Amino acid sequence: MASFVTEVLAHSGRLEKEDLGTQIGRLTRQVEEVKGEVCSLISKKYNEFLPSMQSAQDLVAQVDKLSEDIDQLKSRIEREVRRDLHVSTAEFTDLKHQLDRDLVVLSLLKQLQEFSTAIEEYNCALTAKKYVTAAQHLEEAQKCLQLIKSRKYFDLKILKSLSMEFTVQKQNILYHLGEEWQKLIVWKFPPSKDINNLKFCLQTELHLCTEQAQKEENGQAPPISSVLLAFSVLGELHTKLKSFGQMLLKYILMPLVSQPSLHAMIETQPNVTIIRFESVATDLEHPSPCEVFTKIRLILEVLQKQLLDLPVNNDLESEKTSEIILPEILGELIWEDLSECLIKNCLVYSIPTNSSKLQQYEEIIQSTEDFENSLKEMRFLKGDTTDLLKYARNINSHFANKKCQDVIVTARNLMTSEIHNTVKITSDSKICVPDLPSPEEADKLAVQKVSTADYKEVNLESENTLDQHTFSFPTCRISESVKNLMELAYQTLLEATTSSDQCAVQLFYSVRNIFHLFHDVVPTYHKENLQKLPQLAAIHHNNCMFIAHHLLTLGHQFRSRLAPILCDGTTTFVDLVPGFRRLGTECFLAQLRAQKGELLERLSSARNFSNMDDEENYSAASKAVRQVLHQLKRLGIVWQDVLPVNIYCKAMGTLLNTAIAEIIGRITALEDISTEDGDRLYSLCKTVMDEGPQVFAPLSEDSKNRKYQEEVPVYVPKWMPFKELMMMLQANLQEIGDRWADGKGPLAAAFSSSEVKALIRALFQNTERRAAALAKIK
Repeated sequence: MASFVTEVLAHSGRLEKEDLGTQIGRLTRQVEEVKGEVCSLISKKYNEFLPSMQSAQDLVAQVDKLSEDIDQLKSRIEREVRRDLHVSTAEFTDLKHQLDRDLVVLSLLKQLQEFSTAIEEYNCALTAKKYVTAAQHLEEAQKCLQLIKSRKYFDLKILKSLSMEFTVQKQNILYHLGEEWQKLIVWKFPPSKDINNLKFCLQTELHLCTEQAQKEENGQAPPISSVLLAFSVLGELHTKLKSFGQMLLKYILMPLVSQPSLHAMIETQPNVTIIRFESVATDLEHPSPCEVFTKIRLILEVLQKQLLDLPVNNDLESEKTSEIILPEILGELIWEDLSECLIKNCLVYSIPTNSSKLQQYEEIIQSTEDFENSLKEMRFLKGDTTDLLKYARNINSHFANKKCQDVIVTARNLMTSEIHNTVKITSDSKICVPDLPSPEEADKLAVQKVSTADYKEVNLESENTLDQHTFSFPTCRISESVKNLMELAYQTLLEATTSSDQCAVQLFYSVRNIFHLFHDVVPTYHKENLQKLPQLAAIHHNNCMFIAHHLLTLGHQFRSRLAPILCDGTTTFVDLVPGFRRLGTECFLAQLRAQKGELLERLSSARNFSNMDDEENYSAASKAVRQVLHQLKRLGIVWQDVLPVNIYCKAMGTLLNTAIAEIIGRITALEDISTEDGDRLYSLCKTVMDEGPQVFAPLSEDSKNRKYQEEVPVYVPKWMPFKELMMMLQANLQEIGDRWADGKGPLAAAFSSSEVKALIRALFQNTERRAAALAKIK
């Protein structure tokens, strides 16, 4: 209480600054004492957990009394400072700064008071299971704590205790809310963990309990809306709904999309709604989009009604609960995964494989749009067009992509199938090739059986014409898979003629990719068999030549019928022809080289055909010759009905010529041939001469084949020299001289003079007659 003099001076406007200093000092001491007691109380309450509620209330009263005194004193100081500023500005400024510091401390004490009050009210609300109220009080305590943290020079120990208390209480309410959530949203699963198993899905259930579903000892359990609002106030609603959304996708929505036999059943009981599955027999491998959209819409309607239709409480002042749209939140969390699942497991399989069915796809586009509109009405989706509808509307691109993918997959399956399953191609063979009319007759497209080469008679002159089979592919065998592959190429290009420009371009280059793929896949995939099995090497040769034959005219046949962008000279396959011819030729030549190596290896065991009077040497030579002939006959069996007759004759002639050339070389290299040796060598050569041409014998009595196969010397260049060698082995010097005929006879055409002289020296003894005969060989 101020003195009488002080009061008089105050009313007169001459307040003593010493008296003010005394009062501020006293107030400062009292503030520090209250601060100390508050800190002590906080420490006891949150660190030592001692009950001191009464002390806290007394301290609140003291703080309020001090606050009033400080406000009065501050008003008086500001009044006197303005009146007597010229007296002692510096002293009054210091006093005001000291007072401001006291105000800061007092503000912190008020925040501590509000934090304590919020925690107390939170505990009461939590005990009464008023979760929304408890969450709001906890939010108030958090705001107080944030203000306290923003002040500098505050007691760090007390701040740590408050932060720990807030964390503990928040985890406490989250635990209780989690327990309530598990009672309201109940998942039931079978013991099995195989979620892709139909049996697992049929035993999966989701129970949605309503507000009166749970009764407890201390009263009724809170409704779903109360639990969700409390989660929202605490900032945990997105986390909880995300967890629920992932389970909903994994165990309810995705199985409905991927398994056509599954259907959802909604069972309503008192205070609980049950979502479960039933299985309906179906022949569909993949569900139709319209049916799937209906299933998904049913599930979301139940969720929107039983779980997500949250009443907004206008009494709540929290900003976190003012704009809660639960369907929208859940939709944002699951829509991306759900739409991706719908595209990959449903819409992809509904894309037509034929352009004629594209018009029917409009129904699916409309169904997709209706599905999204219904989700927007339930507020699961916002107003923007989603990727799902964009995918459905972009049908032309997807059709082209799927068609191209199917074509490539089919082609690759054909390429990796067995080569040895063959069909016979003749000049009259038919293959399913489109007959493309002129552009003026576009409405008259048809598919008919056309000859393999698709050529008709070509008029060169008015009276001279070529045979209708002049440009036909020769009679041979090709793999059935390659025939199917060519038909696939023709049908794909035919599809391109009735498709959009974009689709036509993609289909055209898909056909080119088929042939590029064949060039890369077949030699690699069948590499081992092509190297080991002569028959497969021959079939592969024919396959490559067959493809090259069609590639010559394939682009020209379709050029005028494709999209304008492809009619600029790019619609050709001719550039691929050399590669395919080289591919088939190299494979077959590699097989021929391997067979040559085997023939020479067998002849290497003939002991150079020397000393035939020795039984062992003769037996070894005879065995080697028999093995060579057997190998040639075996190759003849596997090649004769496969290769075109001219290619077959060239191949067998090359191999027989290799064997004969080796035999001639070995015999002409001998330095001494006795009469007995000569007879036995002649016998071996006679065996080759008699049985060698048999590999050219036609399997059928076709006159064309016989014409090719009777001309053995044409395909075996060493055939005539071989005959002359046999003649020399049995002839006398006079006969040899006659056949030489001064270098003009058949012997001179077969051998050089040095070779003939060497044979004469080896066959005949050194006599005057031999010398005379040698003199004639010039």
